[in-house]
Amino acid sequence: MMGLAPFSVRAEYVLERVKGDVYRYRDDTHRSLVVVGNEAILLVDTLNPKAAAQLKAVLQQRFAKPVRDVVFSHNHSDHIYGAEVFRQPGTRFIAQELAAQDISVTRAGTVVPELTFKDRMTIALGDHTVELRYHGPNDGRGSISVRVLPEKVLFVVDWIVLGRMPWQKLWSYDIQGMINSTREVLGLDFDTFVGGHGAVGNKADVARYLQYLEQLYAAVIDGIHAGKPLEQMQQEIRLDAFQDLPMYQEWLPLNIEGVYKRLMEESGMGWRPDLP
Repeated sequence: MMGLAPFSVRAEYVLERVKGDVYRYRDDTHRSLVVVGNEAILLVDTLNPKAAAQLKAVLQQRFAKPVRDVVFSHNHSDHIYGAEVFRQPGTRFIAQELAAQDISVTRAGTVVPELTFKDRMTIALGDHTVELRYHGPNDGRGSISVRVLPEKVLFVVDWIVLGRMPWQKLWSYDIQGMINSTREVLGLDFDTFVGGHGAVGNKADVARYLQYLEQLYAAVIDGIHAGKPLEQMQQEIRLDAFQDLPMYQEWLPLNIEGVYKRLMEESGMGWRPDLP
């Protein structure tokens, strides 16, 4: 994993240069992406009102450029609240159409994006190009990848997490969708990966994360076909090639449970007549 040189916003907030004009903003375990163009700034995710207010202040102080584009990575409130802090004439709020629909229909307490896209959108930001891509279902609604050129930085929230295990019981995850989406982004040209949680890394780190998901998914499917109950799989399944990951011992049984429940319910394996 890569180390970054931080500069302080406040004690609980840190803005770090990732590469070139690309920065990562941290609020505890949550992260935003900031791209500083020649005349304006693009921000991916506002997190929450307090974090957004602090970020706005430090961006004005350090760069004295307006935030022209606010992109939502997906529809989950812990990543996109506080967007109203950046509402001003000329600011565009952008999301994949499913995320924007969900924000509107559920009356989420944030700005409803008025600029949406279905599969892909490219934003010119001075000398930078920002590519937004939808890879199908993975986590939440309308979750996308963000690639910044020429830095070759890729930003993904929730469905790729480096430096630790996937979150506990994998709530809200489409496991096969996560695998599909991660395979897709590995086909993109990027050198540096930044996540909405976890560590900064590279393409090899993302590939290793994919290997964990694939092996976990396959092991639980095999267990279901063998007629094993969940508790037995939690005792027997070991993926010790990944035991260096923080929370491996604590969260592997929870990961197994999350995959098991989605396979039994969403994939319908719980009522298939060909299974024991």
